[in-house]
Amino acid sequence: MAAPAVRQDHIKVSKQLPLERAAAYGQTFRCQPRPLHPTATTQQLRDQFCKPLPEMPTPGEAVIDQLIAAAEPGLVGNTDPNFYAWVMGGSDPVGVAADWLTSIWGQNAAIFQTSPAAAIAEEAVSEWLLDLLDLPRSCSVGFVTGATMAGFVALAAARTTVLARQGHDFEQNGLQSAPLIQIYISDDSHASNLAALRHLGFGEANLVRIPSDADGLMSTEDLKMAMVQTVGPKIIIATAGHINSGGFENFELIADLAQEHNAWLHVDGAFGLWARVLPEMAHLTRGLERADSWSVDGHKWLQIPYDSGFAIVKDAQAHKRAMDISAGYLNQADEDGRNPTEFNPELSRRARGFAAWAIMRSLGKSGIRDLVAEHCESARGLAEQIDAIPGVYVIGSVTLNQIILAVSHEFADPCAMTKSLAGILNSDHGVFVRTAEWKGRTVLRFSLITKGTGASQTQFLSKAIRSSLKQVLENPVFAKN
Repeated sequence: MAAPAVRQDHIKVSKQLPLERAAAYGQTFRCQPRPLHPTATTQQLRDQFCKPLPEMPTPGEAVIDQLIAAAEPGLVGNTDPNFYAWVMGGSDPVGVAADWLTSIWGQNAAIFQTSPAAAIAEEAVSEWLLDLLDLPRSCSVGFVTGATMAGFVALAAARTTVLARQGHDFEQNGLQSAPLIQIYISDDSHASNLAALRHLGFGEANLVRIPSDADGLMSTEDLKMAMVQTVGPKIIIATAGHINSGGFENFELIADLAQEHNAWLHVDGAFGLWARVLPEMAHLTRGLERADSWSVDGHKWLQIPYDSGFAIVKDAQAHKRAMDISAGYLNQADEDGRNPTEFNPELSRRARGFAAWAIMRSLGKSGIRDLVAEHCESARGLAEQIDAIPGVYVIGSVTLNQIILAVSHEFADPCAMTKSLAGILNSDHGVFVRTAEWKGRTVLRFSLITKGTGASQTQFLSKAIRSSLKQVLENPVFAKN
C-alpha cells in the first residue's frame, strides 16, 4: 500500500511554528521585569537539560517551549541597565533582529562566493570602523568572536612579521629553530592576551613582564630598560582601557620604543579603543594610531549581540599571510569582493557582518559617541557619589567607564566586608555586581557599558551601596582597627 500523501501546506505550517513561537517570546522577553540573577541551582538546570535524547522526533514548537522553560531559570541579566559585574554589553534589539535574520538566511561567511552579501557587509563595516576609530584606512579587519580571538589574529600576524625581519620564514619552518621572540607585556595585562599568546605557541620564556603601576599599566621606564637588554624579534602588547581601572598606557612613548627596536606594537583595546570616538578623550589614546594592530570588541560598547570582535591590522598582507586558507575548491574570481577567510582563523563561520552593519547604521556616528559619553559621564558621577559614602572609596581616578570600590583600611577585615557588601547588593537591591581580586585585595568592580545605564541607574546604585554598607556595619564581626 502506498504511503499516505503529506500535505505541503501542513509541512509549511509546522516549519513556521517554531519561528513564530521564538519571535513572540523575543518580542516580550525584555518588556517584563526579570530576575538579574539565576534562580535555579546547577543541579536543577542539569535536571532540565541533561535528559536522555528521545528516540523519536519532537515537534519544533514544543522543543522551543522546552528550551525556554529549561534556560530561563539559569539566565543572567546582562542586558539589564542594572548589570555592572563585567564589561559585557546589552545586545541592542536592532542587532538581535539582524542576528535573527542572519540565522534565517543561514549564510556561511567563508569566502566571497559562499555569501557575497555577507562579504560586502563586512567591507562596509570595516570602512565605518576605521573611520570611527580614526585608524589608518588601509588597515584590514577580521570579524571574530571577540577580543581574545582578535588578539590571536593580530599577534599571529606579528609573529610571522617579526620573525621575517630576523630572516626566519615562519610559513616554511614554523617555530622550529626560530629565534626567541621577546614579548613585552604588563604584569597586569588582561588574561585574554596571555591566552592568545599560549594558543600561538608562546610560553613563559617569551614573556617579559613589565611592572605595573597602581592602575595596572606598565611602566614605560621599565619597558625601556627591558628592551635594551635583548636583541632579536620583539612584540609589545599595550592596553587601551584596563579591565579594572579603565586606564590607558602612554602610547606615544611606547610607539617610540617600538620604532626604535623594530618591534611590533599591538594594542588591546577591547572596550577602551572606543574612547577614540570622543574628541574630549583624544588625549587618552594619542599615539595609539601608530601601532601595528589593535583588538576591539563589538559586543561591548556597540551592543552587537554575542559574539562580535574585530582584529585590525595595519599591514593587510601580513594579516593575510597569517590567516589565509586556500584550496582548489574555494573558488575565487577577479570580480569578487572581500574574501573573509583571508582575515579570520575559521573557514566556516557565522556571517557576523550583518548584525554589526545593522547596529552601526542604527546608531550612526552621533549615537555611538553619545553611548560612550553617557557611560563615561555616569561613571564619573557614580565615583563622586561613592567617595561621599563614609567607609568606602574609589581606587584611582575614573578615566573611562570602570570603577573600583574598596572598603577603608580603618576596618579590621576590609576584604571580607567587600564580599559581604557585594552579597547584600546582589540579594536585596536589584543589581548584579561581582568582586575581584586585584593587587592583593578584594575590590568591587562596576562596569558601565550596557545601553540604558545612565544617571538614574547610578544614583539608585549609590543609594543601594550606602544602605548595604550600613547593614554590613551592623555586623559586630566588622569592627574598626
